[in-house]
Amino acid sequence: MPTIDYFDGININIYYGEHVPAHVHALYNEFEALVEIRSKKLYAGYLPGKQMKKVVRWLVENEDDALEIFYKFNEKLR
Repeated sequence: MPTIDYFDGININIYYGEHVPAHVHALYNEFEALVEIRSKKLYAGYLPGKQMKKVVRWLVENEDDALEIFYKFNEKLR
């Protein structure tokens, strides 16, 4: 479970052996949300509104890096 970033109590993880669409796992306390990297939309799970906004902001600022890491970890999906 590689953590690619951590801020304000939120872990941003990308796993090996994943599936499309390209997404990150955002973990905050007992909550976990899968958020699509390109669309910034919730794919599964739940995060409180304030934390979800922070994850979306992070994705806006780091989309290219997140996609690069996702496909590096999951080359068969490229």
